[in-house]
Amino acid sequence: MKQFFSKIISFLLALFVLFSTFSFTVEKHYCGDFLVDVSFTGETDACKMDVSKEVTQVKKGCCKDEIHKVEGQDQLQTNKIDKITFEKEQFLTAFLISYRDLFVLNESKNKFYSNFSPPNYYGDYQVLYQTFLI
Repeated sequence: MKQFFSKIISFLLALFVLFSTFSFTVEKHYCGDFLVDVSFTGETDACKMDVSKEVTQVKKGCCKDEIHKVEGQDQLQTNKIDKITFEKEQFLTAFLISYRDLFVLNESKNKFYSNFSPPNYYGDYQVLYQTFLI
C-alpha cells in the first residue's frame, strides 16, 4: 500500500513539474459580444464580417481579438555546481558508502533442518530422573 501511494505521489509531482514549465497562448475572437473562435495552438479564424474601407471611416469594426499568454517557468535549477570542494567530496563519499551499506544482504547463519529427529538415547528415563508411578 505504501509503495502504491509513493508511485501516485511521484507521478503527480512529475506532472506538476511538467505543467509548471509549460507555457501556452489562448486566443479568442469576439464578433460583437459573442465568442466566435478559441484557439490554443495558433491564430483564430476571422468571423467573415470584414467591414469595407468606406464604412471603417464612419463606424469602427465590431470584431476584436483577445490574447491570453500563460508563461511557464524557465529556470528549474537555481543552484549550479561549478566546483566541487574537498568538503563536498568528503560528504558525497560518506553518503554513497552509507547508502550502499543499507542494501547489503545479510545471510543467516542459522540452518534449520526440516527432517530433524532427536538423537538415539537408550537410557532409562525413570531411573535417571527417579520418577516412578506408584
